[in-house]
Amino acid sequence: MSARSNHRRPRRRATRVLAVAAGLATAGALVAALPASAGQDHAGAGKGGKKHTVDVQLLSFNDFHGNLQPPAGSSGQVTEKQADGTEKKIDVGGVEYLATSLRTARKAHPYSVTAAAGDLIGASPLLSGLFHDEPTVQAMNKLDLDVTSVGNHEFDEGAKELARIQNGGCHPKDGCYEKDKRGKAKEFEGADYPYLAANVTDEKTGKPLLKPYWVWKHKGVKIGFIGVTLEGTPDIVSADGVKGLKFHDEIETVNKYAKILDKQGVKSIVTLIHEGGVPASQSYNYDCDSPAAGGGISGPITDIAKGITPKVDALVTGHTHNAYVCTVPDPAGKPRMVTSASSFGKLYTDTTLTYDRRTKDIVRTSVRSANHVVSRAQAKAPDMTSLISRWDKLAAPIANKAVGHISADIPGRGATTPESPLGDLIADAQLAHAKSLDPEADLALMNPGGIRSDIVYKASGGEGDGVVTYGEAFTVQPFSNTVNLVDLTGAQLVTALKQQVSGANANSPKILQISDGLTYTLDMTKSGADRVVADSVKLNGKALDPAATYRVALNSFLAGGGDGLPELGKGAKPLVGADDLKAFNDYLSANSSADKPLAPPKADRITVIK
Repeated sequence: MSARSNHRRPRRRATRVLAVAAGLATAGALVAALPASAGQDHAGAGKGGKKHTVDVQLLSFNDFHGNLQPPAGSSGQVTEKQADGTEKKIDVGGVEYLATSLRTARKAHPYSVTAAAGDLIGASPLLSGLFHDEPTVQAMNKLDLDVTSVGNHEFDEGAKELARIQNGGCHPKDGCYEKDKRGKAKEFEGADYPYLAANVTDEKTGKPLLKPYWVWKHKGVKIGFIGVTLEGTPDIVSADGVKGLKFHDEIETVNKYAKILDKQGVKSIVTLIHEGGVPASQSYNYDCDSPAAGGGISGPITDIAKGITPKVDALVTGHTHNAYVCTVPDPAGKPRMVTSASSFGKLYTDTTLTYDRRTKDIVRTSVRSANHVVSRAQAKAPDMTSLISRWDKLAAPIANKAVGHISADIPGRGATTPESPLGDLIADAQLAHAKSLDPEADLALMNPGGIRSDIVYKASGGEGDGVVTYGEAFTVQPFSNTVNLVDLTGAQLVTALKQQVSGANANSPKILQISDGLTYTLDMTKSGADRVVADSVKLNGKALDPAATYRVALNSFLAGGGDGLPELGKGAKPLVGADDLKAFNDYLSANSSADKPLAPPKADRITVIK
């Protein structure tokens, strides 16, 4: 069964694919060159002089999030460790450069497969997000992406929209965006590559939502790919996006399908998993295996990697937007490659998998891998430039509209502190909107993951320095959440603040961004809920009264208990306001002008003890 049998156009590398669904009987360098033998049969002759191993090139990336154009500010940079031990920031990313990097890397590699680990779409800048990420899917098709796992953001618009992304068809509400040469509506063709979702099932039928695995075949070489997202996806996606779905344990799911592939004679297996780790260094080229194998990484992926069956030969990971190439021991104690290529198309990973034709398995001791920068110093891919130009023309009337003015960069995603200037600004904007609905509104809370970028002073186009455009604001807040008002007691607010650093968030705190007037102390020398100093929580200089009721503004994601903050989902007397992007734009327009630009907030509302 061809992976492309249900699509309307031929596969550009048709010899590279074979889809296998569950239950079927057949079921920093720009390009660091691998050894000259890469991709060639080698490593000793068998009977009759036939060589029995071949190097397969696995190119991978993750968390692209629709960043077709080079990301602005720190979102478009990586840190590179230099030979003398110093570090250097490099401007990277943009699909025009990613395409060039991947195509150059594939040269002289007749055995090459390209895979991704989820979040290719969702939380995207306006150029892609305005069109429900159809431009990004088209770009991934042109990149010759072979396969990807789903990530949590693939569920932002729900299972039906994800099915449309896979199979094609025009959007049920917005219709078709493009026209053919005759001026007729041109239907979106969907993804050429399969989305894998092994651990996502329909609650009613128990069947996988999408294919759980896929097998790449080329000249007798077979490598299976199992795709999973993090089990905790429902905690970080709006309830509507995952309605009717069940998310299962990553280790149990991968082990289940690895056994199925093994029985089908597929001995070489790669897992694409949308879950990740935290590196010991922010330099993409640091040594993750110092002082020992996997010694330079922590976080959820380490325990998952140690629990996944030795039948799996490598793990391509994502979600945390970090960069690492590590060898984490499998349950049998053997080294196994675990990689992640940052985010937004800033890096790609080049892994060599040595395939033994006799055993049909990967020779683990020969596996090599490295992350490479997607430099903007190289030539742009003309077909990607054309794609961007086509969609940019459709988006321009909306994207280029000025909505505000700033006096300097306002860091958000790129901030290095728990509280960010942009987070404060967004919280203030939501409180202002809430007060227009209910003058009794007291405070606002904003989830950090909902802030997708920085706002940069330097002009991104022809708008002029310091001008904030609608497109730039959209990039910061692309989720179309509403600003909601709820009643919470002082005790509930303190509980919610403690949930930021305990329970589901104990190992990876999610620090809420807070509106002006709310202050407290966060003591990171302590553990769990004790990190929030309860008696330090004050509103306008006055300690919170545990028994008093406060009117709280928060987006619809948090109002549903998202980000592992269930206490926020218990609010009373809910009132639904406008779209959060509208609230943000309205605030910028009302509080800034060319003559009086808005200065970055000081981000001093949370006192952090380290």
